[in-house]
Amino acid sequence: MDTAPLAAAIVETFPGLPEQLQAAARFILDRPRDVALLSMREQARQAGVQPATMTRLAKRLGLDGYDAIRDLYAQAIRNDGLSFSGKAGAQVMAQKARGEKALAAEMVASLTNQIGRLAESEQLDRLASAAALLASAGRVFCLGLRSSHTVAWHMNYVLSLIGEKSVLLDTHAGFGTDSIRNATPQDALFAVSVAPYTRATVEVVQYAHAQNVPSVAVTDSLVSPLAQVAQSTILVSTGSPSFFHSMTPAFVVGEILAALVAGRGGETSLEALRHTEDQLTSFNTHWLPKDGRRT
Repeated sequence: MDTAPLAAAIVETFPGLPEQLQAAARFILDRPRDVALLSMREQARQAGVQPATMTRLAKRLGLDGYDAIRDLYAQAIRNDGLSFSGKAGAQVMAQKARGEKALAAEMVASLTNQIGRLAESEQLDRLASAAALLASAGRVFCLGLRSSHTVAWHMNYVLSLIGEKSVLLDTHAGFGTDSIRNATPQDALFAVSVAPYTRATVEVVQYAHAQNVPSVAVTDSLVSPLAQVAQSTILVSTGSPSFFHSMTPAFVVGEILAALVAGRGGETSLEALRHTEDQLTSFNTHWLPKDGRRT
């Protein structure tokens, strides 16, 4: 993610802020372009707080008023200190008026930009650090619920192919997350959640933290409840021109981490994968042409 002018100060101050100030702070962190371009009243409305709350936050951060924050962010844009993807915030009705092809094209452009930002130096460092943590763990507990489920499921699936000890935490029958009680500080938790955060995911991550089990969090904000306690955090964009937030960048992060963990296993991973392929062949798992050859 790009480094905004007040990001570090806001993240440091965030845990001690009242709820309304936290809502205002999150708006600044998550929507830096709007901080520079929208009026204070409009920002307050979109953040769900009173305009006076924005002013109180500015003073909490040591500034005279909210105009000082807007000036900092406007200067950052002028200096190319911030970059922004796609046309986030455009009205869906306007996109529909332009036609379905236009909406599809805009979604592709937005996703391409979001995924491309994963190649930034800071993000690559985060990915490498997270992969090292997961690769060194005795077991990896994978957790992602609701829209985040596919990311965690795929991570668990890939790790199972290369012989890693992976445990998928789910909520089937109401006891799927119970296995986290078996985690130790030698294990790791891979957790995925974006706003609005799933309560069960947040509680499991907090439980793991209390048990000194390190976590890798894939989430959307520096002040998300996962990022507050995770040992390693990878930030992903979720903005989309559609009604729904995008999970594609999070899924890409999961694929990258799985590949890096597999690569760290070296010959051990290759041998495990050969063993997996033998088992799949024995069970005739995959479809083959009538001649029995793969095409």
